[in-house]
Amino acid sequence: MATGARHTTFSILGSDVVVTGNVSASVDLHVDGKIDGDLKCANLVQGEASEIKGAVTAETAKIAGLLDGSIEARTLIVHATARITGDVTYETITIENGGKVDGKLSHRRHGAGAGAGAAKAPPPLEVVENKSALGI
Repeated sequence: MATGARHTTFSILGSDVVVTGNVSASVDLHVDGKIDGDLKCANLVQGEASEIKGAVTAETAKIAGLLDGSIEARTLIVHATARITGDVTYETITIENGGKVDGKLSHRRHGAGAGAGAAKAPPPLEVVENKSALGI
C-alpha cells in the first residue's frame, strides 16, 4: 500500500551540491548550492548563498542569491540579497529594497485573449519599500 502513495512535492539541492549541466524538475525546487546550466522547474526558491549560471524558467521564482542568466517566471520575487544579471520576463514582479537586477525587464501578459477581464489585472510592479538615500 505504501508504494506510490507518497509523492515528493519538492526537491532540495543543498549548499554542498554543485551541478554542472541543465536541471529539469516537474516539482518545486529549493536551491542552496550552485548550478552551472539552465534550470526549469515548477516553483523555485533560491537561497542567499546559491549561484545559478544559466537560463531559469519557473512558474514562481523567489531569488535571493546570484543569478547570472535570463529568467522567465509568472511570479518573480527578487529579495534584497539577490543579484540578477540577465533579462527578466515576468507577469508580476516584486523587487525588495536592495535587490539588484542588471538586464531588460519584460512584462508578459498571460492569456492576452482574456478580453475585458484583462483590464482589471493587478499592476505588474509592486514597490515594497521606498526610502530616500538622503533621508528626505
